[in-house]
Amino acid sequence: MLATMEQIEIINFAEQLANMIIQSETAEQYRRCYHKLYTDEQTKRKIQAFVQLKERYEEVQRFGKYHPDYKEVTRKIREVKREMDLDENVANFRRAENDMQQLLDEISRLIGHAVSPQIKVPTGNPFFDSLSSCGGGCGSGGACGCSS
Repeated sequence: MLATMEQIEIINFAEQLANMIIQSETAEQYRRCYHKLYTDEQTKRKIQAFVQLKERYEEVQRFGKYHPDYKEVTRKIREVKREMDLDENVANFRRAENDMQQLLDEISRLIGHAVSPQIKVPTGNPFFDSLSSCGGGCGSGGACGCSS
């Protein structure tokens, strides 16, 4: 397939958009939080403890409530996960990650709907999905009013 000048121009614009996203404050905040998440020793210990216990939890889950350590491992995983989730660096990273995802979802929606309002852009975000009659991947057989 031969690339036309129009296709090359579109690719160049896409690269410019990607660079703008990379240089945005949202992306910068994401990178700062990511760095803190993996450089803070206390946070790293909490994540490692959770990952190790998660492996044990998955092993216990294979047998469910019939495993002899089921209650103990289930209780412990909830405690360790809560401790990890309450860590400031983890919470900040999750917020930054959600902000970055929201920005990318909004850009995807704008691009898709600039081509045609009927383009379904799967964002996974109920806010954007509610802007159209169907959030994409409609399984209602058209009951929502879309033309699936």
